Amino acid sequence: MREHPLDWLTEHAERRRAAGLRRALRYRPVDEPVLDLAGNDYLGLARDPRVIEGGLAALRAWGAGSTGSRLVTGSTTLHGDLERELAEFCGFDAGLVFSSGYLANLAVVTALSGHGALVVSDAGNHASLIDGCRLSRAGVAVVGHNDVGAVDAVLAARSEARAVVVTDGVASADGDRAPLAELHAVCRARGALLVVDDAHGLGVVGPGGRGLLAAAGLAGADDVVATVTLSKSLGSQGGAVLGPAAVIEHLVDSARSFIFDTGLAPASVGAALAALRVLVAEPERPAAVLAAAEAIAAAAGVPASGSAVVSAVLGEPEAAVAAATGCLERGVRVGCFRPPSVPAGTSRLRLTARATLTDAELAHVRAVLAEVLERVPVG
Repeated sequence: MREHPLDWLTEHAERRRAAGLRRALRYRPVDEPVLDLAGNDYLGLARDPRVIEGGLAALRAWGAGSTGSRLVTGSTTLHGDLERELAEFCGFDAGLVFSSGYLANLAVVTALSGHGALVVSDAGNHASLIDGCRLSRAGVAVVGHNDVGAVDAVLAARSEARAVVVTDGVASADGDRAPLAELHAVCRARGALLVVDDAHGLGVVGPGGRGLLAAAGLAGADDVVATVTLSKSLGSQGGAVLGPAAVIEHLVDSARSFIFDTGLAPASVGAALAALRVLVAEPERPAAVLAAAEAIAAAAGVPASGSAVVSAVLGEPEAAVAAATGCLERGVRVGCFRPPSVPAGTSRLRLTARATLTDAELAHVRAVLAEVLERVPVG
């Protein structure tokens, strides 16, 4: 008698439970009475009336969905407006909107590498970049986190004619910044393209929140491509690739996650465009995010990262879960990152700052973290 083809799931789930790695969906109500330091609404725009109205106006004009792939019926004039204004704001020639940041990363890595190319990937990269490497059919070399010397050595020793270096600009779990100026110098010297996922930089770092590439003076360079998300600082949904016009044209021709995916819904496009315009009009918001992040980091007893992300490493998964639960019981929701999201032994609380946090809310955060982390100290 053969086993049922899904019998292995029970044993697999038990192993994860024993390791403290089971996950569960939590469906939050609209009026949940907790302070959110887990989400990525860095500028506090997800519920801004101007952003909501931007989404509603697009919904009324275009309907609930884009109705097809971007190359069929899924491209509206609104998509074009967002691509143009986002590229201009960030300092790039052109942009291309995707239905998620994940798909934007898959697109740029796979379409700009391929068989006969080499991709050099930072060990701390987001899963979307890692999956792009796996799907690329290129040779892949993984180097230590922010190890510029290792990147240089791999590029110098390569036999492939084309090479792409991919990295997060701001690391999603740690919040630290990649050394982009040094990486770019190595890439330029070795004839490699630099691809930077600036999902956590847009709206937070750089002049007026234009991102880490703008901060490094690299925005618009002819050998640099950026990906960004519309779901963090812009409070909406979707992603985009920014870069030279030739790169965008190539993605339209070649990127499978663009060609074969339904276009981003107009409501999300309209909301993101409205949020971008708020950011342009209110350039003080990024500084408010960083100030709040410094206050949260001080409360957690960890160094500020220079981004919206504050990481308090606790060690084992059980410790992180206990601390996150303790925070929630006291009215503060925080992120709880465990393997495989982070390396073994580095389970942590991931706290995120928001430009709209008040002094009273930050005082509450300080009190909660002082009580919780006294019982589960930062490692």
